[in-house]
Amino acid sequence: MYRIISGQWKAKRISAPKNFDVRPTTDFAKEALFSIIENRFRFDFGSISVLDLFAGIGSLSLEFTSRGCKDLTSVEMNAKHAAFISTTSRELEMDSQINVIRADVFEYLKKNRNRKTYELIVADPPFEMEVPKYEELISLVLNNNYLKENGVFILEHQSRTKLQHPNLTDTRKYGNVSFSFFKPNERPTEETSETENESAE
Repeated sequence: MYRIISGQWKAKRISAPKNFDVRPTTDFAKEALFSIIENRFRFDFGSISVLDLFAGIGSLSLEFTSRGCKDLTSVEMNAKHAAFISTTSRELEMDSQINVIRADVFEYLKKNRNRKTYELIVADPPFEMEVPKYEELISLVLNNNYLKENGVFILEHQSRTKLQHPNLTDTRKYGNVSFSFFKPNERPTEETSETENESAE
């Protein structure tokens, strides 16, 4: 079970079937995360695009849509979990805001390079994932034009998992859960592009 913290469905409790093997972000960690998103990045949820990777049973997806996000894509491999997000969003009349895609996150990111950019990308992969897979995930997101220039990639992981990357700007720890924040790759300036073109000639 989890709770929607704020927005249209504030205090709404979402209960998944007991046989679901899920680990929704705790209310405490989720509340802290959204406080950072609102206060540091100043995003207007009603006007941004959000990509939720490893969406689970929709704890973060439904929180964003409850807060007014109209363009959210949830990627989840487990068929039952993906169906649960779809069913729950319909029940809450938020299904027009959420596009649920059943897919392996790594394959999805490889197949959809350069198709759409997002202000905000969040990912909550399995806690047992090894560091090399985290590194692959970070690389796929940052190197394939998924983030807009003002965007941020937020990766949830065990606090004991230590991540290093040139684009890592901050890590916030909440007990066993940590959120690491990554900035987009810098876009080449027009001047740089012209210089490269001249060199190619």
